[in-house]
Amino acid sequence: MSDTAPSGTTGPTDAPVLDVWCELQCPDCHTALDDIRALRARYGDRLDIRLRHFPLDKHQHAFAAAQAAEEAFEQGQGWPYVEAVLARTERLATQGERTLVETAGELGLDTDEFETALIDGRHMLIVDADQAEGKAIGVTGTPTYVIGEERLDGGKSQEGLRERVEEIVDRLLAR
Repeated sequence: MSDTAPSGTTGPTDAPVLDVWCELQCPDCHTALDDIRALRARYGDRLDIRLRHFPLDKHQHAFAAAQAAEEAFEQGQGWPYVEAVLARTERLATQGERTLVETAGELGLDTDEFETALIDGRHMLIVDADQAEGKAIGVTGTPTYVIGEERLDGGKSQEGLRERVEEIVDRLLAR
């Protein structure tokens, strides 16, 4: 992963970019997966959907989950891992890092590398940088979407959010 391309990139470099500021222990982010799937289905590689980490202090295991997601991207299974962890937000809250490693194993990822990555903190700078950038642009909760110059806060309400993202993407693609 390069310094200029956040993890979770799904589209070509000339496609409009949708940054999804997410926290993997957040139930609202789990709900938002339906919108992400719908956007992928509608736009395919014409939209670059990027995962951006914004772990919240109120969730004890969110920072470790973000680091684990980075390891999953390193191993080529980032989005499937993100979806699997978001499906286990309650389990993550009660079982912590064990859930992160078990989920990796269920996806056939190298669990030894996951454990090592969580111990040595090799992905910590990526998570810190995402969080700092999010704060700098006004992200306060998750999920938050940034596309073009617009920030859409899904942490307050996800009502009509996908439609709004689609309007912006359609406008950007028409250029």
